[in-house]
Amino acid sequence: MAAPKKGRRPSPGSQGYPGRALAVILIALVALTGGMFLSGNTTPRLGIDLAGGVSITLTAKNNQGGAVTKSNMNTAVDIINRRVNGLGVSEAEVQTQGSKNIIVNIPKGTNADQAEQQVGTTAQLAFRQVLTAANGDPKAAGTPTPSASPTGTPTGSPSSTPSGKASSTPTGKASSTPTTTATGTGTPQGRAVTDALKSNVNKAPTPTPTATPSAPATTPSTGTSDVSIPADLQAKLDKLDCTDPKQRTAASEGVKATDKVVACGQQDKTWIKYALGPTLIDGKRVSGASANFDSQQGNGWVVNLNFDSKGASQFTKVTGDLASQSAPNNQFAIDLDGNVVSAPSVSYALTGGSAQISGSFTQKSAEDLANVLKYGSLPLAFNISDKTTVSAALGGEQLRGGLIAGAVGLALVVLYMLAYYRGLSMVAVASLLVSAALTYTIMCLLGEAIGFALNLPAVCGAIVAIGITADSFIVFFERIRDELREGRSLQPAVARGWPRARRTILVSDFVSFLAAAVLFVVTVGKVQGFAFTLGLTTVLDVVVVFLFTKPLMTILARRPFFARGHKWSGLDPKALGVKAPLRRSVRHNRPATETKEA
Repeated sequence: MAAPKKGRRPSPGSQGYPGRALAVILIALVALTGGMFLSGNTTPRLGIDLAGGVSITLTAKNNQGGAVTKSNMNTAVDIINRRVNGLGVSEAEVQTQGSKNIIVNIPKGTNADQAEQQVGTTAQLAFRQVLTAANGDPKAAGTPTPSASPTGTPTGSPSSTPSGKASSTPTGKASSTPTTTATGTGTPQGRAVTDALKSNVNKAPTPTPTATPSAPATTPSTGTSDVSIPADLQAKLDKLDCTDPKQRTAASEGVKATDKVVACGQQDKTWIKYALGPTLIDGKRVSGASANFDSQQGNGWVVNLNFDSKGASQFTKVTGDLASQSAPNNQFAIDLDGNVVSAPSVSYALTGGSAQISGSFTQKSAEDLANVLKYGSLPLAFNISDKTTVSAALGGEQLRGGLIAGAVGLALVVLYMLAYYRGLSMVAVASLLVSAALTYTIMCLLGEAIGFALNLPAVCGAIVAIGITADSFIVFFERIRDELREGRSLQPAVARGWPRARRTILVSDFVSFLAAAVLFVVTVGKVQGFAFTLGLTTVLDVVVVFLFTKPLMTILARRPFFARGHKWSGLDPKALGVKAPLRRSVRHNRPATETKEA
């Protein structure tokens, strides 16, 4: 048989440089492992069934908000689910129980406490005008708030406000330069909206040149809004102690959109209480909100706010009315369940249905405000009827049992492959170890990157993947054996068997991945963890087979132990039933008698 000509192309399915593929997967494995240790995420994040966490039961209030219907309950579940997972708490479970309860299970983690606070804040989101503001901590009465200063005017407020003077409210509001600003589309350039949560705050009654305690409890108004404060509302404001959680909750109970209300807000651990007018814009009109870092204008972290078409027209009218008034009546409070999360001031009408609140935000505070604006409006009002801590002891026992079962199954698979494939089983075991290492490092990194949390179903998905990966090796090995049975030597058998095995492996893995993708889309909660893990390991199976198993087999086919079909190699011709080729008889074309004599 003539030797192949120099420079001839390799046969289909051959791999001229298997070392390169092995180098690629080795570099990827080293990079992932290095990233895991550098980031400090050396263990996967665990779900609530493995790590424990908090379980909160929310009960819908009767005759408050919308009607307690199945549709409204499902809408509330969807909003709460997006709210907690928008904070990076993956694997949080939100589901209805009965006709009036919603169960929220939050896994233990860095953002669990933050999510718990926002889950507990479940009432309507509304934009209301600030009528007046005062210090919300009675113990701090008579002392200036940290951000207030005796001089300066709020950024974006009318320039006619004298600097260094208190407003004409009875308790003497101190004006200070607000810490955050926002710009709306279609408006003049400059600072249009200012987050004045701690600005224009009423101090305790002290003698001032422009305000006396006997002055009427009203705030100046030059616009069309009714900013008068009824006596009963002023009495509620005077009695309100924002440091008392019960009083903060009571202030928001039974509130309607048309009511003037009192509410509390906190910034930098300083409590401020507000008297607010009726709802100007319903929070349902917010179409989107996001936290971004503004490097062009130098504003730092900002919150971009967008309204739908109806909300845009309302926002233009509201900001136009507020801009014509004096502080603090030029502020609108973003009120969520009686909690003022921000109180921007307005200097001119903002058109276009969008605005940018900017200033002294940190990344966390900007993201918190954006999440409230996106996911704050619920169709129902809820009470937290139960809050319990979930122990991970039961989940730990189940995990231990599952891992033992997985280890026993893996051991049985390895023993079977050793008995049936012998030397080839080492290739399969090495491939399984590489696949396991890639899966573990990626899961560790995904916990920080996308909030992936490992739960019991996800562990089951990883165990099921062992069988899928082993099946790919078996398909490849059997194709090689078929080629050997046809009388080919090992290297051509590997080269010719790979294209046939490759098609089968890709079709099989595609079906598994498609099933995992559909399961992930149509399910929620823990089942999604199973589907995600199954899909991830299926993709890694393709990567390992192409970049590790096939190149390694190509290299081993050149070694005498496998090439000569050693009885412990798994490629023994006798064990495979391969007939000895009559090469000498065919090559020399000798008669049978001459062959015997020879």
